[in-house]
Amino acid sequence: MAEAPYRVIAAELRRRIDAGELGPGDRVPSTRALVREFGVAMATATKALQVLQQQDLVQALPGVGTVVGPRTVRVRPAQPSRELNRDEVVRIAIAIADAEGLASLSMRRIAAELGVSTMALYRYVGGKDALVLRMVDTAIGEFPLRPVESWRAEIEAVARLQWTAYRRHLWLASAISLSRPQALPNLLPHTDAVLRALGPFGLDGSTALYTAITVFAYVRGVALAMEAEVQAEQDTGMTADEWADQHIGPIATMISLKDLAGFRAVFQPGFDFDYDLDQLFELGLELVLDGLEVKLSRLR
Repeated sequence: MAEAPYRVIAAELRRRIDAGELGPGDRVPSTRALVREFGVAMATATKALQVLQQQDLVQALPGVGTVVGPRTVRVRPAQPSRELNRDEVVRIAIAIADAEGLASLSMRRIAAELGVSTMALYRYVGGKDALVLRMVDTAIGEFPLRPVESWRAEIEAVARLQWTAYRRHLWLASAISLSRPQALPNLLPHTDAVLRALGPFGLDGSTALYTAITVFAYVRGVALAMEAEVQAEQDTGMTADEWADQHIGPIATMISLKDLAGFRAVFQPGFDFDYDLDQLFELGLELVLDGLEVKLSRLR
C-alpha cells in the first residue's frame, strides 16, 4: 500500500532537517509552497506540517511562519565530577534558552544538563548575569560583520545581521540593553560600524549615538514581538491568526461605532492582511534608512 501523501511530505521535510539543509530557526516551506512542490491539496500540506509539529521538529511562530525548532536539550544523569570549559557551559546555556526561553535558564538547570554540581559552574562563568552576557556575545558572534562600500549599506548590513541573530535566538533581544551598553567584544563593533558609516557627515557625538541607538531600537523592538507572540500562543493556545479571527468582530464593531475612517478605508471587502514580522522588518528598515538619508542629505 502506498504511503499517505502527507507522510511522504513530512518524511522529506524531516530528511532536509536531519541533513542540515534546514537549520534551527529556518523557515520550512509554507503550505502553499508544499501544494506547488508536491501537487497535493492544501489540507494535505497542512497535515504534513502538523505531523512535524507533533514530533517537535518545527514550530509555528506567529507573524513569522513555520520554522525549524531548536534542537531538543536532554538532561543527562549526574556523572562524577569532570573538567569543564567556559565555551561548553555557554553552548549548553544557549541551547537551553533556545529550546525553553531565557526565563527557564538557571545554573541548576545547566548543571543538570552537564552532569555536574551547580557550584562547579561558578568557577567557569561566574553567576547567571555574567553567563547571560557571554551567551549574548557568543550568539552575536555567530554572525560576523563584513565591510561594505556605502554608509547606507553598512547600516543596513548591521541591522540585518542583528535581525538574523534575533530570529535564530528568540531570547536574545530581551537580553540586550539599549540604555545600559554591554561591553561585549562581538556587540560593540556593531555600534562602531554605524558610527563609522555616519562619520563623513559631521554629526555631533550625541546625534551620532542617538542615530545608532534608533536603528538598534527599531530592530530590537520588532524582534521582541517574536518572543512575545510565542509566549502568547503558549498562554492562550491560539495562533495569531486564530486570535485575530476571534476578535475581528468586536474590532469591526468598534471601527463602525467610532467612525474610524482610516480603518474603514483600509478594510475594504476582500482585504486580507497577512501579518508577517519579516515583512514588517523589511518595510520598517526601509523607512528608517530613507528618513536617515533625507536628514544626512541636508548636511552635505
